[in-house]
Amino acid sequence: MNAKKALIISADNFEDTELLYPLYRLQEAGFHVDLAAPEAGEITGKHGYKVKANLGVAAMESAGSCGYSLLVLPGGKAPATLRKIPKVIDIATDFASSGIPIAAICHGPQILVTARLLRGRHATCYKTVADELKEAGALYEDKSVVVDGSLVTSREPGDLPDFMREVMRKVG
Repeated sequence: MNAKKALIISADNFEDTELLYPLYRLQEAGFHVDLAAPEAGEITGKHGYKVKANLGVAAMESAGSCGYSLLVLPGGKAPATLRKIPKVIDIATDFASSGIPIAAICHGPQILVTARLLRGRHATCYKTVADELKEAGALYEDKSVVVDGSLVTSREPGDLPDFMREVMRKVG
């Protein structure tokens, strides 16, 4: 039996817990988790934790052809870097158009803003990003977790239990 697959996209200066908590929770549930970064190799979190990205985003294929059932976009300062990479925006758009769940926390929704995926969607994010979401047409809600169809968003590390509970509901 093939394990379900999830993709986490991040870069240096990610919010450590927002990458690690979903990574370990998904692995615990039997998922094969790929970690993609601008280049394959080690990336370092804001608080010094290092993880190995097994994929560079340039090498990514379409979401459907890779068999992913989830995309996770952790926060921290990584999304500011990632949103400038056209391939990252293409990947987010591909997941959205395929109806595959996308889970974004903290600054992670900035990638979805750049991909123009939030207009008319209920979402939340870190408080300093809220105005950007509203300007992008999102229906901002200041709640620990907001679910809108296949989109799950949360505000900050303290929301991770609510965030992952809803993510796990989406992916069974």
